[in-house]
Amino acid sequence: MAKFTKTLIAAGLLAAAATPAFAADYSGDIHKNDYKWMQFNVMHTIDQRPIFTEDGNYNDTYFEMEFGGRSGIFDLYGYVDVFDIFDSKHSDKHKQENLFIKFAPRMSLDALTGKDLSFGPVQEMYVSTLFNIGGVEGLNESLVGLGADVMVPWFGKMGMNLYARHANESFDAGAEGWDGYQFSMNWFKPFYTFSNGSFVSYQGYLDYTFGMDEYAADRSSDGLGTFHGIYWHSDRYAVGYGLKYFKDVYGIKDGVYGDSTGFGHYFSVTYKF
Repeated sequence: MAKFTKTLIAAGLLAAAATPAFAADYSGDIHKNDYKWMQFNVMHTIDQRPIFTEDGNYNDTYFEMEFGGRSGIFDLYGYVDVFDIFDSKHSDKHKQENLFIKFAPRMSLDALTGKDLSFGPVQEMYVSTLFNIGGVEGLNESLVGLGADVMVPWFGKMGMNLYARHANESFDAGAEGWDGYQFSMNWFKPFYTFSNGSFVSYQGYLDYTFGMDEYAADRSSDGLGTFHGIYWHSDRYAVGYGLKYFKDVYGIKDGVYGDSTGFGHYFSVTYKF
């Protein structure tokens, strides 16, 4: 457990809540704070969105490889999802597109400029990118903007990013090109530790996309997805439940051709490498 706890501290996941910023240190060896992690998750979901099925359901069991880390000036988070892993006729992803990829590299502006850019609760500034790819004719978008590590009372360090959004491919050609913006933030807050060193955390994220073109009747100018999970963690395993709220997710207006607003449930079992 000590090794795992040190990894979490290095990743900033156990940062104590505070108001002042702590400047990033790139003096000497810029790789002295490097770390990396990877885990496999098996997820069972109920009522994901958007729903286009005739029976009004979107349930699935899928496999996720999740990873992240730091190497010098680069910060990385990403995952690969493989849907319908049991090839089950009861899955609403059965015989459909079965892969989704998220890849989110960031590059430290503090390291690039050689200056301490911290101020107030902001620890470090980044050039942030995000790539979402799902399906042959589905979602393929690139986002670029500014990011920051921000110290927030109780939560500790939270990652925040503001992007401009470019749709390389979308669910139809009308959305392709520069189209809107996205604000994203994520958090990981351990709040109860057991005597054996395992702990319970509150973890999640928020993605809010806005300023998109309403080029068709089923399109919305904004969309929201926010995930709130309670997880038990040990050094090798994690088990958790997450509640996700969707509002016109992916800019699909609710109730026109499908259901893009509501709550989804996520049950997860994790093995950590």
